[in-house]
Amino acid sequence: MLTMRASEIAAAVGGTLRGDDVAVTGSVETDSRLVAEGAVFFAMPGEVTDGHRFVDAAIAAGAALVVAERPLEQDVPHVLVPDGVVALGALAAEVIRRVRAAGELTVIGITGSNGKTTTKNMLQAILEQHGPTVSPVKSFNNEVGAPMTMLRIDEATRYLVLEMGASVEGDIARLTAMAHPDLGVVLKVGLAHAGEFGGVEATTRAKTEMVRDLGPEHVAVLNRDDERVAGMAASTRARVAWFGTDAGSDDEPTALWASGIDSTLEGTIATIHRGDETWPLRMRILGEHHVMNALAALTVADALGLDLGRAVDALGTLERAERGRMELLEPGGGITVINDAYNASPDSTAAALRSLAHMTRQAGRRSIAVLGEMAELGPHAVEEHDRLGRLAVRVRIDRLVVVGAGAKAIHDAAELESSYGQETTWVETADEAEALLRRELVQGDVVLFKSSNVSGLQPLADRIGGR
Repeated sequence: MLTMRASEIAAAVGGTLRGDDVAVTGSVETDSRLVAEGAVFFAMPGEVTDGHRFVDAAIAAGAALVVAERPLEQDVPHVLVPDGVVALGALAAEVIRRVRAAGELTVIGITGSNGKTTTKNMLQAILEQHGPTVSPVKSFNNEVGAPMTMLRIDEATRYLVLEMGASVEGDIARLTAMAHPDLGVVLKVGLAHAGEFGGVEATTRAKTEMVRDLGPEHVAVLNRDDERVAGMAASTRARVAWFGTDAGSDDEPTALWASGIDSTLEGTIATIHRGDETWPLRMRILGEHHVMNALAALTVADALGLDLGRAVDALGTLERAERGRMELLEPGGGITVINDAYNASPDSTAAALRSLAHMTRQAGRRSIAVLGEMAELGPHAVEEHDRLGRLAVRVRIDRLVVVGAGAKAIHDAAELESSYGQETTWVETADEAEALLRRELVQGDVVLFKSSNVSGLQPLADRIGGR
């Protein structure tokens, strides 16, 4: 973070300083275990514990200042605020304002039901070739994680890439008000978190917040292939840069589009088009659906005036989308594991199943899908799990293992779809799934693990994958 005095931080967050007006030279942390000399520690109540309990630990680690919601007995300068989360966002907004005033900061915001983290990683690889770039650790994209990413910038930062997630309408609007993105990217609108939003139309409204408040000097990077995203063009004053899988029209051309998309167990290929120009895209990242994420990242680069050939080459250097996202593991014995169990939605799971079926047919290998629950679908849960069970049969997945009560509708639907009963098994726990796989896996098998993180399949994928 920028060096600031305690009084400046108090003014930025609307708080009251108690104690010395010290200079803060370190990072901003909400976890006392990450505090180092000169840091600011935000002591905030959480779902599991209360950060005020860890003030002593933060002081011992070198915290110069604490932001707290109640007066502290410890002898440490502290800023009192009514709401720590609101204060964190206010400080992030002030830091971005100062860095913009002092340098050449460009802010890119990314939202969508799927693909945010992969697109963020792609943009990191592209933009860091052109200047210091800050992007989220893992998928920090909520009211705490996004400001924490913003607070990592300093005067030297050239690009700030932000994931913007939402649990309810208004969340993305609050994050965009903090960061004021120069470019807003919307990838896809699907049923991820539909249970929290109350349906896909509410999800669409929430994602529209990304581009609604952009000005005419900004750029909205929109997926032409998704009709809900395409409809957002009517809600923004920004210049629209389209990406997709067709060239568009003379009146409204697609900025960048892809053809010849294919995926194997060695990676994913496509041809990228800009007008009459073309570039071959070769990525080690698995799955045809990641070409759309690549297009989004490349469209941002193009809108920024960066060399597109160099950007395409940068994507070829990425070894994986992210840990637990279509991550290829080779445990030996001729078995291949695809760990995609960090997160799951109906759209991303369907894409992963289609990719598994396509890649294994090309390679002449047996496909095995280990599927767990897709969380946060609310009243859509049974219907969407049922749909995926039927899809697994239709794309001819050879073996299906379904884990957990929340995912059982996948297994039930697969049994009903055809004479698939001998090829689908439901088990209650990951341990049971592991025992089954250890018995059945043979040379040549390709095993996909796909679920929401709460299902606990990612550690199982790591174990089967030999990690």
